[in-house]
Amino acid sequence: MVIRKREKEGVVIFDVDGEIKRSDITDVTLHDLVKAVLDEGHRLILLNFEKVGFIDSFGVGEILASYISTHNLGGKLKLTRISKKLYLVFQVTMLTKVLDIFEDEDAALRSFPRD
Repeated sequence: MVIRKREKEGVVIFDVDGEIKRSDITDVTLHDLVKAVLDEGHRLILLNFEKVGFIDSFGVGEILASYISTHNLGGKLKLTRISKKLYLVFQVTMLTKVLDIFEDEDAALRSFPRD
């Protein structure tokens, strides 16, 4: 798994590429990266899953932990470009009731609150 960070319109975007699973853990997890930008003062975070083909329970936990950390600091974490297969995983785990999920990046960016 490779994660690239960029910023657009005041939103930190993580472009995730690969599978999100326990066996792919390197030194830094998705949640670690989210916590790092939260520590820098960022509160608007978008996870782009366009190139994610698989997620296991560890990956679901990483997303949920990232959402909770962001929410607890008054921020917003949203997802975009998830496949139908991943959407099904989020439905089964009931995360579709918690997470804001958008089909495209522009719609997701427009949904963030502006000062």
